Amino acid sequence: MMGLITARGGSRGLPGKNILSFCGKPLIAYTVEAALQSGCFDNVLVSTDSREIADVCLKYGAEVPFLRPAHLAADDAKSRDVVLHALDFMVQKSPVESICLLQPTSPLRSAEDIRQAVSVFRRNSADSVISVTEYSHPIQWAVSVSEDGKISEPSGLKPSRRQDQSVCYHPNGAIYIFNAEFIRRSEGYIGKNTYALIMPPERSVDIDTPFDFMLAEFLFTRLREKDD
Repeated sequence: MMGLITARGGSRGLPGKNILSFCGKPLIAYTVEAALQSGCFDNVLVSTDSREIADVCLKYGAEVPFLRPAHLAADDAKSRDVVLHALDFMVQKSPVESICLLQPTSPLRSAEDIRQAVSVFRRNSADSVISVTEYSHPIQWAVSVSEDGKISEPSGLKPSRRQDQSVCYHPNGAIYIFNAEFIRRSEGYIGKNTYALIMPPERSVDIDTPFDFMLAEFLFTRLREKDD
């Protein structure tokens, strides 16, 4: 299995976020270390268009055998295309049967989370495994707000008591595992044989904004204090 960390240099919500100092280390270092510590991968590869990001990842033990082409680092680039680019590069050297995509914006994801996801993938001969976390509120409570501030209920969602609703989950961005053949033939990440790895909310923060960054640092510090 190939471990793939994707990290482009540009970011509008939080400029330079992938290598911002997070509790004493570059943000991406936590994902590199978790991938290596998991012991699940033949290679831990980083796909980036940034020489600066590449240098940081090399320092922490990842491989950076290429710099990603500019068109795959644009705002509208699809993550699936980035995965396929890395896959096509690696299969020139040796066969790749499966890929685990790890985004650097999930620093609270642990090596054990990765091991559990890989176990789910192999145990079920899955096409893909996606890490998810429970919605903090029932999705039936969702409302839309128009430009003039008026609230309406989205079609098909009927509000009711929390205890009457089934539990719903959303992808948390931490772990995606694919069979190589599945990702080549599929347009998305979810198929008929896709399984979930359920992660707790305290390890499911996906950093996209300054608020996310602050929340993740707070949780990381508290979790580390608890472990100590």
